[in-house]
Amino acid sequence: MEVIKERFKVKADAAGAEIKELLKQHGTKKIGEVTLAQIYQGMRGITGLVTETSLLDAQEGIRFRGYSIPELQTKLPTAIPGGEPLPEGLFHLMLIGDLPTEAEVQHMTSVWQRRSHVPKHVFETIDALPVSAHPMTMFVTGVMAMQTESNFAREYAVGLNKKDYWSIIFDDCMDLIARLPRIAAYVYRRKYKNGEDIQPNGLLDWAGNLAHMMGYDNESFKELMRLYMTIHADHEGGNVSAHTTHLVGSALSDPYLSYAAGMNGLAGPLHGLANQEVIKWIFEMQKQLQTDLPAREQIAQYVKETLEGGKVVPGYGHAVLRKTDPRFTAQMEFGKKHMPEDKLCRTVWNIYETVPPILQSLGKIKNPWPNVDAHSGALLVHYGLVEYEFYTVLFAVSRALGVLSSLCWDRALSFPLERPKSVTTESVKLWLEGKEQIWE
Repeated sequence: MEVIKERFKVKADAAGAEIKELLKQHGTKKIGEVTLAQIYQGMRGITGLVTETSLLDAQEGIRFRGYSIPELQTKLPTAIPGGEPLPEGLFHLMLIGDLPTEAEVQHMTSVWQRRSHVPKHVFETIDALPVSAHPMTMFVTGVMAMQTESNFAREYAVGLNKKDYWSIIFDDCMDLIARLPRIAAYVYRRKYKNGEDIQPNGLLDWAGNLAHMMGYDNESFKELMRLYMTIHADHEGGNVSAHTTHLVGSALSDPYLSYAAGMNGLAGPLHGLANQEVIKWIFEMQKQLQTDLPAREQIAQYVKETLEGGKVVPGYGHAVLRKTDPRFTAQMEFGKKHMPEDKLCRTVWNIYETVPPILQSLGKIKNPWPNVDAHSGALLVHYGLVEYEFYTVLFAVSRALGVLSSLCWDRALSFPLERPKSVTTESVKLWLEGKEQIWE
């Protein structure tokens, strides 16, 4: 086997060098409507999806149905006067396209409360995994186990008219969203709290109940969960979790299968797992510098050492944004309101003042500003949620609001099976020689 592995490495190195040279010479040439570089480099900048729920603006950040995060914080109904927006309201906005009234948000809460029962076998399936398994592994396993409850899978198996797909998909999405806090909290209590399960409180809102079932009944933590679930909910359609959910759903896989696939993408280090990488990096910095509140000069030196070691500063940079992520700003404002003297949060703020100028000086980074992951961990740690491997599960619960409202629209608009064209490097070389046409 090692011989085959070595042969593969030789072939891969040669192909990599060849592709690099091809892009150097011909990267700007167009195959159909896209450039060769776009084809090889992650399809960046290619507009090829329709996602109705949100749009990412390079300067202003994410807009949900046209509304920015600061606008949503003032326009969406809240659980307490002057509090954070309820994620039920954002889901209503993404799904319907209109800002909801308080009564409509209360109705959404009650619908999810009624649909929130999780079958016993789902917990038993999670329990079959070792406690050492990553929380995202447990979470996605729970979602997959719950696929037995899919109305769409059941109805499609016996015959379902195409015009009715959207209706059954809608029901599945509502059931799944309603049940996710229960699964996430169960995973948290199983892994970190000796399996001491906490039953749901049927009088609480969706995010507040998640906090309760995790064991955090502090009112400001519930507010943090409402903010967290709102700002992480959607980020247009091209990110890995949203695109994967859409892609798998286009094969008419039910919402449980589609969402689970998307969350496996979210678990990647270059996507949702980045939030735990940020807090790990800060903890390592504090340990090396032997202080829980490093000075800006110390941070600057540590950042330079990180970059010189060929590593990145986690939480900084974004594929699209060219200014500070409004989601970061929303979290910073929450921290300054609820925990202004917290040393970890103050460290995050000091990093914010220190890192961008250093990255700008390199002249290679288009966006030296923080993204959403740069702050979320510090807020969670303040309340005692120090188990940073779990942070991606919280991200996954929130992201369900966006990807599943989009899935409802996919079926309502009868979007087809997604099947982009691909090419081989050999065909590209023939095309460059004028011997083959590869875009039809």
